[in-house]
Amino acid sequence: MQVVSGPIGRERIHFEAPPAEKVSREMAGFIEWCNAEDGVDPVLRAAVAHFWFVTIHPFEDGNGRLARALADLFLARADGCPERFYSMSTRIEAERKDYYRILERTQRGGLDITPWMTWFVGCLDRAIDQADSLTSGVLRKAAVWRRVHDGPPVNKRQQRVVNRLLDGFEGFLTTSKYARIARCSADTALRDIGDLVERGVLVRNAAGGRSTSYRVAD
Repeated sequence: MQVVSGPIGRERIHFEAPPAEKVSREMAGFIEWCNAEDGVDPVLRAAVAHFWFVTIHPFEDGNGRLARALADLFLARADGCPERFYSMSTRIEAERKDYYRILERTQRGGLDITPWMTWFVGCLDRAIDQADSLTSGVLRKAAVWRRVHDGPPVNKRQQRVVNRLLDGFEGFLTTSKYARIARCSADTALRDIGDLVERGVLVRNAAGGRSTSYRVAD
């Protein structure tokens, strides 16, 4: 089985799987290794398992998905915890161009898979950072909305603007921006903003006059 790209006559072979008659023996060795207790760091075992399985390529389709699932299995064992707050599979999918590039380069080399191991561990680090960022964002939103609901109910305009501020809003909030987002007059925007400031949801920045702006309270 080959992974090929390019027009007929000028094909480029990216990967060639082992001959079919060797697959059973290779998979038997792989499964034995997976079940062995060899003292190797479980994160490194996850990287090796992924690379080994996808290189054996035992199926016509779905080998990459199964390899990612195996990596997640070994990482779950490494965590020693039933809850997972990050997804290696999702991170690999987000970086699939780099993933295929390092995979092809390493498979074309010798027995030294250090470049692949280095990339895998780096990708795992980025997956954890992404999960940490998402979790921090969720906790921040929850804290802001608790503050919003401490007092009387806010109106729909305020709900809309606060949601925008918590979802990647660039720069600071001004009365004119509030009016555009909420589709209201400048006077109504100013009253709504004043209410949110009193609730402790928004904080007025130092500059005043025409440069008056607001941000979500820390």
